[in-house]
Amino acid sequence: MKNIISLLLLACIVSPLAQAAEPPLGGDVQGLLNYAREHNPEFAATRHEADAAAQRVTSADALPDPVLRTELMDFTNRGTNRGASLLPSQVGATRYLLMQSVPWFGRRDLQRGIAEAQSGLARGQTSATWAALAGNIKSVYAQYYYLAGSEKLTRETLTLMSSLEQVAQTRYANGLAAQQDVIRAQLEQTDLRGELLELENMQHHMHGRLNVLLSRPVMAALVQPSQLRPVPAAARLDLASLNEKLRARNPALQMADAGITEAEQRRALAYNNRYPGFTLGVAPTQSGNSVRSWDLMLEFNIPLQQDSRRSQEREAESLLAASSARREALLNQSLAALSESVSGLDTALRTESLLVTRLLPQAELTYQSALAGYENGRVDFASLLEAQRQILKAKRQQLKAQLEAQLRLSEIESLLGEEL
Repeated sequence: MKNIISLLLLACIVSPLAQAAEPPLGGDVQGLLNYAREHNPEFAATRHEADAAAQRVTSADALPDPVLRTELMDFTNRGTNRGASLLPSQVGATRYLLMQSVPWFGRRDLQRGIAEAQSGLARGQTSATWAALAGNIKSVYAQYYYLAGSEKLTRETLTLMSSLEQVAQTRYANGLAAQQDVIRAQLEQTDLRGELLELENMQHHMHGRLNVLLSRPVMAALVQPSQLRPVPAAARLDLASLNEKLRARNPALQMADAGITEAEQRRALAYNNRYPGFTLGVAPTQSGNSVRSWDLMLEFNIPLQQDSRRSQEREAESLLAASSARREALLNQSLAALSESVSGLDTALRTESLLVTRLLPQAELTYQSALAGYENGRVDFASLLEAQRQILKAKRQQLKAQLEAQLRLSEIESLLGEEL
């Protein structure tokens, strides 16, 4: 009894500690991706379907089950003093026929090839599902980060605007400024509070979308996003090398290649169907308690419906041509999308650099100069507000450039089927 109580107490202590040791979700993208890989039901479904397709390969080239036939001949025992019987040793004769159907040479290999291509298609679907899911998580997280940063920036601006209101009130109390300056500062704060309400609402939406992608309750807890993923170095964003990676790893192209392979195997199988399958059989005949004779059997199916088979062959040829054309179109679209995303990422990075190195410092200097000028009565309050708006605008543009870079990076990785 003491041991049981001790174990229960230990469980009560360890369980909260274990839960506390789990890292909270929402702080970074990688934690969200790891959680989604384990818990997203759509991705789990595609994995199970890929496993099922892999299992079909083993049975695809298996021979059909043999057939055993038993024939009781003269079971009425006509002309004898025995009555009818169903016992093999008590009828006129019993014939056993064991048959095995065998397809034409190479047909089983083609059937296995079709199953392997379908398995490759299922694996490609799994990769495509994960690429789409991971891309959505990365994109929504980047928007969540952008909204959280915008909210923080707006609150900082609201605090700054409150300080400017105090400056205006002091100058108004001393007869150095008009009451209109105080009112304009208050109006600016009201506008900022309205923006905060809108940002909070949009964050609520992003919060719910992230949880849906993670297969969690819509309002399950998520911590505020703390960091964005680092953007790869320029050397890893070379378009030529990325094009080669796309050709080799793109999930949609992998599915298209598997579709072409399946179409080729089905075409070969259609031509193979010109030839007959056959059935082998062996038939011992029992009379009384012993086997008195053995027979062999060979049976062919005759492929007479050649018009039907030629139609099936033309169908297979057309499907193969369609698969090849679809793959070519998909490759061109993917390469074009990759080029656009790489260019967009480069533009976003250069825009952020310009904002950080040029525009933000200039806006800060303008604001400090306007503030000093207003305090000395050389600059009006409207100019001071405009200088403050320029800082807010530049910082928002920086956040937007970071968001655009993350969205473009997500697009590139979805097209490549791997993270850079």
